[in-house]
Amino acid sequence: MQLTLVVLAAGMGSRYGGLKQVDPMGPAGETVLDYSVHDAIRAGFERVLFIIRRDFESEFRAVVGSRFEGRVRVDYVFQSLDALPAGHALPPGRVKPWGTGHAVWCAREALDGPFAVVNADDFYGAGSFARLAAFLRAAAVARAGTPEYAMVGFRLANTLSEHGAVSRGVCTVEADGLLAGIEEHTGILASEVGLAAGCKYAPDTIVSMNCWGFTAGFLPRLDERWREFLAAHGGSEKTEFYLPFAVNDLLRAGEARVRVLPTDDQWFGVTYREDKPRVQAAIRALVAAGAYPSPLAG
Repeated sequence: MQLTLVVLAAGMGSRYGGLKQVDPMGPAGETVLDYSVHDAIRAGFERVLFIIRRDFESEFRAVVGSRFEGRVRVDYVFQSLDALPAGHALPPGRVKPWGTGHAVWCAREALDGPFAVVNADDFYGAGSFARLAAFLRAAAVARAGTPEYAMVGFRLANTLSEHGAVSRGVCTVEADGLLAGIEEHTGILASEVGLAAGCKYAPDTIVSMNCWGFTAGFLPRLDERWREFLAAHGGSEKTEFYLPFAVNDLLRAGEARVRVLPTDDQWFGVTYREDKPRVQAAIRALVAAGAYPSPLAG
C-alpha cells in the first residue's frame, strides 16, 4: 500500500511573485516544503504528487521537484482554469483559480490509493504526518460502513500571526472525535484569542489548516460536489470551490465521517512578510532541540 502526499502548489508565486514561497527558512537554507516532505517520508509516505500550474512547470521542477527526486517518487498534476468536466466551459472574464477542491479534483486520475493533502507553504510538524500516515494505513483496509476520512486539527493559538489578522476554518468536534462541521472565520487577531474576559476565541479552539487524509473513494464524491458547484456557480468570475466546503457537504449528507486528529504541533506559515523571521527562529529552535538534522537529511 503506497501512501501519497498531495501538495497544493498551484498558487505558489501568486502572492509574492516567482517561487518566493520556497524562500530559505532553515539554518542550512531549507524551505518549509523541505521539512514537510522530510516529515512525510519519515512517516512512511512513498510518493509526492505536486499540483502546479503549467506556466511555471520548468522552474518548479528545477527549483523544487529536483530536490526530492531520488528520495521519494515525485509526480506532477496540472491545475488550470479550463480543466472542467465535459459540458462545462470557462466563463468569460474568469481569471481567478477555482480553489483547493478543484485542485484535488484535477489530481483524481493520478490517485488510486490513500493520500494526504497539504499546502505547499505551511509547516505542519512531524506529528501531523505521523498521525495521517497511521490513520490512512488503517482506513485503507476498512471494508464496510460509512467512509471515514481525517483532518489534523490544530489549536488556534498555535496558528496565529503577530502581524495581522488571519482566516481560519473553526471546527465543531463531537465528543467521539468526529468532525461535525467547519465554519470559515475571517479577521482573527492574536489579541482576540485567550482565556481573559472579552476574548472571542479560546486558545484550544480546533481549526483546520488544510491538512487532510482521504481514501481513493473520496474522489468520486468530490467529483459529484464539483459538478454541483459548477451547476450553481459555473458562471461566476470569483466564487471558489474549497476542499472544506466539499467535506462539509458530505458530512451534512451523511455520506462520510471525518476523524479529527488533534495535534499540539505549532503551525508555521508566512502569511505576512514580517512572519518570516519568526518562522526561521522557530525552525532553528526545533533543529537545536534535535527534532531535525542540519543540513536536513537527504
